[in-house]
Amino acid sequence: MKSRMPHNDRRKRRRSGLSAATLDTLIAEALVDAYGDSEQRTAFFTAMEDALALPFTTQVLGVDMIVERLDLTADEQIVAVCRHGRAQQRIPILDLPLPDPPPQGTDWIEAYRRWANAPV
Repeated sequence: MKSRMPHNDRRKRRRSGLSAATLDTLIAEALVDAYGDSEQRTAFFTAMEDALALPFTTQVLGVDMIVERLDLTADEQIVAVCRHGRAQQRIPILDLPLPDPPPQGTDWIEAYRRWANAPV
């Protein structure tokens, strides 16, 4: 049975404007050879890492942060590695506020959000 990563605050979610069919196509593309939750999260991480235009600037709690890269944590959470001056913060990708307009490749974040929030 598929377990999903927690994502409780849906109010912060951006609407991508992508249709459900488009997101489902991206999900199918990412998961074509991925079996089980671990491989599926890794597949989404790889797709995001390949497609997301990095670095980009966004605001977190009113502070400008530079999203430098993505990382996959030991507990298989996809995070954005953000920097402000010398301070570095890892923010779960599903909680990361995106700038307007969003950088190229954020369609993969939205596809991952759809997959992660799908009913089990």
